[in-house]
Amino acid sequence: MNAPLPVRRIITGHAGSKAVFTDDQSIEPVTLALMPGLENYELWSTDPERVLPDQVGQPTVPSYFPGPDGSVLRIVTFPPDGTTIQSEGFDFGAALEEAAEKMPGAIEHFEPDNPGMHTTDSVDYAICLAGELVLELDDGAERTVTPGTVVVQRGTRHAWRNRTNEPAMMAFVLLSATRE
Repeated sequence: MNAPLPVRRIITGHAGSKAVFTDDQSIEPVTLALMPGLENYELWSTDPERVLPDQVGQPTVPSYFPGPDGSVLRIVTFPPDGTTIQSEGFDFGAALEEAAEKMPGAIEHFEPDNPGMHTTDSVDYAICLAGELVLELDDGAERTVTPGTVVVQRGTRHAWRNRTNEPAMMAFVLLSATRE
């Protein structure tokens, strides 16, 4: 499956007192055998030490969700619901190991008895770029998200559902938060 939009990352920085482009490249998605069609474009992350003009942030994401006082920027392509992961000879254990390696900290947040449902200690800004998704909350309440829709997710239990026949693409900025 191809992403609805190509993903390109441009990074700026400093050379002395002058602003410069430090990187400009197409980003390849992280994919998993466990979730065919799901594509995670890991774009940037920061830790608590964000100081300018020093080089800050990381071009890759060391943990799927941000650590204390950190942030994560990613784009995700969601395949249509019902994309099968089961095929003859499918090694579920190996697929879980691959997920833990490629997306550290992600699997632990998702509920095995309710696929897709998860809760994180973060404030997330989510922007629909292409396609259509349904945002489901823990009480079953739902909202349809289409291109141009912005969701501010504040640490709530939720799931993203793609009930169409086409992939959907979302941009996410995750900011760590402390739960009281």
